[in-house]
Amino acid sequence: MRRDHPLRPIREIANAALTDLSEDFAALDPPKLGRPSVPPERLLPAMLLQAFYGIRSERQLMERMEFDLLFCWFVGLGVDDAAWDHSSFTTNRDRLLAGEIAAKFLAAVLAQPELSG
Repeated sequence: MRRDHPLRPIREIANAALTDLSEDFAALDPPKLGRPSVPPERLLPAMLLQAFYGIRSERQLMERMEFDLLFCWFVGLGVDDAAWDHSSFTTNRDRLLAGEIAAKFLAAVLAQPELSG
């Protein structure tokens, strides 16, 4: 990826916000049954990509995660890591939205020094 790609600074900002929320993530009680949960540290950046690129559904987002190395890099998936199941993504997203973690993430992103000015 080019050094001047616009997602590079956005990823740094998102990662700093995720670091600020690490205690909130530790307090989450992951579900014990069903498919493995999507870590919030990866789900939240994926939601940013969904918004940035106007991807209309979680199914389309997961398809994009399967073949787009830029998306994998942005959320921290390795080249050989599989994308998540779209229904698991949706369930975990809804849980983060209900617990206000997503709102805290957005607030933490907007509070980063690079964006205040």
